[in-house]
Amino acid sequence: MKLTRIDLNSWIFYFADKTILVDPWLVDPLVVGAPWLFKAYHTVPPIYTPTSLPSVDLILLSQGLDDHCHQPTLKQLDRAIPVVASATAAKTVRRLGYTRVTELAPWQTFHLDALQITAVRGAEIQPGQVENGYYLIDAGRSIRLYYEPHQAAAAEVKARLGGVTVAIAPIVGQIFPLLGQVIMGPEQALQLAQIVQPRYYVPTTLGDIQATGLLPGLIKTVGSIPEFRDRLLASGLETQLLLPAPGETLEIAA
Repeated sequence: MKLTRIDLNSWIFYFADKTILVDPWLVDPLVVGAPWLFKAYHTVPPIYTPTSLPSVDLILLSQGLDDHCHQPTLKQLDRAIPVVASATAAKTVRRLGYTRVTELAPWQTFHLDALQITAVRGAEIQPGQVENGYYLIDAGRSIRLYYEPHQAAAAEVKARLGGVTVAIAPIVGQIFPLLGQVIMGPEQALQLAQIVQPRYYVPTTLGDIQATGLLPGLIKTVGSIPEFRDRLLASGLETQLLLPAPGETLEIAA
C-alpha cells in the first residue's frame, strides 16, 4: 500500500491494486459558500493537475462540501471514472455528468476485485445530513485503512469492522462559529488510536493553503501536531505517527 498526500483533504491511495483518488482539490480556488466567506489557494501548486494524474480506478468522496467534493476539479476529470460517495457528494457528481456513481450510506459496502470499501458514519454537518468516513480492506493482503476527515466514530468502527492498519484522520481540531467543533483535535485523535490501535496514524485536514474571507478569522484551532505526538508517546501505544509533506508518498508494508 502507498499513500500520496496531495494537500488538505486530498489523497491518492494505492490500495488493493487500485489507484483511488480521494476528495480531490487540484485546481484553484476553493470557495466555501461564497468568496467573501471563504476562499483558499494552495501555497504551492499540488503535485498533480487533472491532466497529470496517474490512471485513476476510483474516485472516493467523503462529503458533499466544497473542500471534499471540489466541483472545478471534478469537472476536469473523466466522467467515466467510477465514484463512491456520500449521499450529498453523489448528488453533485451525478449532476456533473458522472455515469458510474455508487452512493453509500453508513455501513453499506462496495466491492471491486480485492478492494472492499465500507462507509462509516461520519460528521453530521447539519441536522439530518450525515457524511461519510470509509473503512477500506485489501482482501488479498489483510490491510485495513480507516479514513475520516472530521469526527471519528471509533467505537462503532471497532465493534462493527475490527482493527486498523492505518488510520488517516485529523489531529488538529477546528471550532466553527455556531457549529461548534467540527474537526476533532488531539484528545479525540488519541481516543481513536486507543480504540482501533492502528499500526500507523497519518493526519489529514492539514493544508498548506492561504485563505481569505470572513470565516478563516473566526475559526478556532484546537491543539497541534506536537501536542498529539506527546499524547501518543505518553499513552504507551505502539502506533507510529507519520507526517508526510504535501506531495510525499508513504509506502506501508503489508
